[in-house]
Amino acid sequence: MPGPERVVLHPLVLLSVVDHYNRVARDSRKRVVGVLLGACHRGVVDITNSFAVPFEEDAKDPSIWFLDHSYLEVIFRMFKKVNAREGIVGWYSTGPRIREADLDINELISRFCDSPVLVICEVQPNEIGLPITAYHAQEEVREDGTEKSKKVFLNVPTEVGQTEAEEIGVEHLLRDVKDATISTLATDVSAKVQGLRGLFSRLQEIRQYLEYTLAGKMPVNHEIMKQLQDIFNLLPNMNAGMLSKSLAVKSNDMMLGVYVASLIRCVIALHNLIDNKEVRLGKKHVDKPKDKADDPKVEKTDEPKAGEEDKQPSGSKK
Repeated sequence: MPGPERVVLHPLVLLSVVDHYNRVARDSRKRVVGVLLGACHRGVVDITNSFAVPFEEDAKDPSIWFLDHSYLEVIFRMFKKVNAREGIVGWYSTGPRIREADLDINELISRFCDSPVLVICEVQPNEIGLPITAYHAQEEVREDGTEKSKKVFLNVPTEVGQTEAEEIGVEHLLRDVKDATISTLATDVSAKVQGLRGLFSRLQEIRQYLEYTLAGKMPVNHEIMKQLQDIFNLLPNMNAGMLSKSLAVKSNDMMLGVYVASLIRCVIALHNLIDNKEVRLGKKHVDKPKDKADDPKVEKTDEPKAGEEDKQPSGSKK
């Protein structure tokens, strides 16, 4: 049976794996193992659910391990009653890398499904990018015929997919994580930086693979060489004068737009500062008007002047 072409992982599976790790192996060098549930259609493995399985392995001897497959069968029957469409499509491990016993564990999982996939979830990722990597076991035959065929893990393209209900739940979970004070420009620049860091790490992996292949430490894989040749053929020729000029013009236009936008923001900020100052001064003048009674320049007309009391008519009452 041909292997899967693509693996789609749902957010619920990631949350379940992290919860399983925090409950069992947090602050330790152990790893946890579980079963992946979903469906496979036209080469695409859609992983929608998962559950944990009791697993132990010897730290000194990696060939000694234990996985409770009886527990696996009981829990799977219970999940089957809830959703009959979900079947076992593979298993997960918190890795963070492939280990020696993974091929044997994969053989055990293959009793419950054809062509199981292994998804390694890094609960504490050190690199930028998706913390998941999917693999599929396939028979490999050496071209020179010096060795017998053996199974090896091949990488499978992986992505994160979600339904409408899951998207709403993820947005609620990430609502408090997102900082609303960060501008859109800062977010875009941060995304560009993360993308460049991810590209740099992938280029380092390619360089390391080519060095190992040249030194004879790893066998030559013609499929990888073909993909690398396609990448090199798609790279633009930076020595062409027209391309360099076009890139320079495009960069200058973008920087001009950023510069003009910065000037406009500065002018608007100064304008608002002046308006705010004028409003504050106007309020101060309105709130504290000068009282005529307190003004020494204004004469008080209510009190009689000296000598006016004597000029009153004799018939008037005092």
